[in-house]
Amino acid sequence: MTLELTAVISLGAWIYLLSARGGFWRIKAPANPARPTSEKFVVAIIPARNEESVVGAAVASLRPLHVIVVDDHSSDRTAVVAAEAGASVIQSGPLPLGWSGKLWAISEGLKHARSLAPDYLLFTDADIVHAPGNVAELVARAEAGGLDLVSLMVKLRCRSLAETLLIPAFVFFFFMLYPPAWVARRDRRTAAAAGGCVLIRPSALERIGGIESIRSEIIDDCALARAVKRTGGGIWLGVTEDTRSIRDYPAFADIRAMISRTAFAQLHHSLLLLLGTILGMAVIYLAPPLLLFRGNPPAAICGLAAWILMTVAYAPALRFYGRSLAWAPLLPLVALFYISATVDSAIAYWTGRGGMWKDRVQDTNSDAR
Repeated sequence: MTLELTAVISLGAWIYLLSARGGFWRIKAPANPARPTSEKFVVAIIPARNEESVVGAAVASLRPLHVIVVDDHSSDRTAVVAAEAGASVIQSGPLPLGWSGKLWAISEGLKHARSLAPDYLLFTDADIVHAPGNVAELVARAEAGGLDLVSLMVKLRCRSLAETLLIPAFVFFFFMLYPPAWVARRDRRTAAAAGGCVLIRPSALERIGGIESIRSEIIDDCALARAVKRTGGGIWLGVTEDTRSIRDYPAFADIRAMISRTAFAQLHHSLLLLLGTILGMAVIYLAPPLLLFRGNPPAAICGLAAWILMTVAYAPALRFYGRSLAWAPLLPLVALFYISATVDSAIAYWTGRGGMWKDRVQDTNSDAR
């Protein structure tokens, strides 16, 4: 009876995900809206900590915009490289208690940006190379829809074995949590953004109480989107073929660290939610192949059907990244990796090493200090 119940739940979950979860799995770059008739002044802010290998390309891709790079206590040539590429470089002050490093750096950049009176602000990362016209297209989308925040999930590198196996799933899982169609709807609470590329109106930022209103958030992009939507702002989230991250994740350990940095924060540091997530992932992703090979005939048939639906759902993510659809049946194995990384994230938090980024702990259990 337990096998049959698990099989029915797993198959039912995939029927729901494909038919009623906002079409999250149809990962495809949207058509660009018509450009506005008048130019809008955009100021880009890039927080950077020890990013000398990538920040020059990021700044150069944004020219001729006014680009502010906030050097977050780098020990390398980040500031020099950014200045040589044409950015205005600001040295971040000491990190105050209660702020995440990235948000404090953005706050420092905003102090300078306000004096320029921009129509829009672009928050982007030091490893993001923007396609020509990308910012203009973001502005066009915001203007056409009367939106306060527009964000793109940039295309991550997908070259190494680890990246090929795990990066398309990262986008797939993110959109499963935050279906873009639901994000765009004003009558739904679902809100999300991708921190590598966020365009926002200064008025929307003021309405939420400034960046300091989310100063301690580790998953700052989604926190910003929630705050904007909660205060009546329209938001939009999509993908792009041409604006890319140039940060490499050559080894499985690199991607594990990326996931672990925020996974337990996503679960609000709750042991109950952690256990529920593990159980849910096991039933949805791990059960189908196990049922197929180890279950009785009715359970095996349900397992096979669920695995087929899973493969169909995952195919567009692989296609978006130009990878063979032969990788799609391996999604259960990928899910197992993500489960283990989430457990690692919880252990890091409980032992005082949560949210590790550039040698800085940002998400710590106070009891572990």
